[in-house]
Amino acid sequence: MASSELPFGIDRSRPRLDGKDPYLCLHFVIIFVSDQERSLRFFADKLGFRVAVDHTFENGNRWIEVAPPDGTAQLGIALPPPGSESEKHIGGLTDIYFLTEDLPAKYKEWSERGVHFQFPPEVPAWGGIHTRFDDPDGNSFGLVGFDEVTRGVETHRRALATKLEAERRAVQELEIAKQVQSRLFPQIHPEAKTLEYAGLCLPARQVGGDYFDFLDLGQKQLGLVIGDVSGKGIAAALLMANLQANLRSQSALALDGPELLLQSVNRLFYENTVDSSYASLFFALYDDHEQRLRYANCGHLSGLVLRADNTCQRLDSTGTLLGLFPQWNCSIGECTLFPGDLLALYTDGITEAFNDAGQEFGEQHLLERLLQLRDLPCQTALTAIAKEVQSFNSGEQYDDITLIIAKCKARD
Repeated sequence: MASSELPFGIDRSRPRLDGKDPYLCLHFVIIFVSDQERSLRFFADKLGFRVAVDHTFENGNRWIEVAPPDGTAQLGIALPPPGSESEKHIGGLTDIYFLTEDLPAKYKEWSERGVHFQFPPEVPAWGGIHTRFDDPDGNSFGLVGFDEVTRGVETHRRALATKLEAERRAVQELEIAKQVQSRLFPQIHPEAKTLEYAGLCLPARQVGGDYFDFLDLGQKQLGLVIGDVSGKGIAAALLMANLQANLRSQSALALDGPELLLQSVNRLFYENTVDSSYASLFFALYDDHEQRLRYANCGHLSGLVLRADNTCQRLDSTGTLLGLFPQWNCSIGECTLFPGDLLALYTDGITEAFNDAGQEFGEQHLLERLLQLRDLPCQTALTAIAKEVQSFNSGEQYDDITLIIAKCKARD
């Protein structure tokens, strides 16, 4: 016996993945019977075996394979040609043995179903417990059990139950994390008389590392924020929550200057995360009275301003990524928005989405769609673009899809 953890090859159903040798296992053992349908009903109905193969060829010959519920090898139920040598094997000792963790229970179950046993379970000199049973043709099979098998099955069963419970808890905790993260995104839209705006984030996994926010900074100042933290999944979600907390807690500094706010956010983000953590961030401060936009682009994708004449102004980077250095600074850009102008802020989950041909969605395609949808409400345009990016993705969505669209409108 190789190992007490794997008695009598209890894990033979697991193929090796090391690739040292081609995978090889016992496929089936043939037994010869006089009536295939009768034998099939015996193994399936009385013994509870699984029907693995039941195929009738063009010449009328039928091939059947059955297998125990947890077995790897299968029994081929063959009908020999009349008068053949194989026909003489019907009704004899097969030298086929089935292994069970609880032989008395299996003996009782099969006996009650009408299976004929040659003798009650007994303990032989070689240990364990065994008996023999016959199929309708008198083919004789052994049924054996060993304490090691019972212990091994129980160990395996407990390990599987522990694994399933851990997976269940992980799914539950991930769902809770998803609900918590969804509450981190803005739940209300601060009022702005000259700006219609909307935002959306579709994580690639249950949770993600993209971030957008709308901040009421007082004095008719509105903060528009979009960011992308390093990593994916739970780790990125935790970083995203850290960045959001830092930004919101320090947001009052924005009125004195966006650079002061972001310097403070960078310091906190640097101090509270590991060295490899960082975030790109676009922070825009919109003056609802003057219709002026002051912004800091911290290593993020360029913001896009589509003017009423369909020209595009890019709001390029004004500083480096957040969180990489304890001392950090950036410059502040400015632009004035006029009625009809459209502002778009986005993450690379949009422009770097790719299709089956390996083509990226790209900034130019995004610009074209924004031009086509600019007269629609922001939320409608936002949803349409996000759905198009999702359908553009080949297979599984690879990255979070996050987008803010804001449209300047005339004062009432």
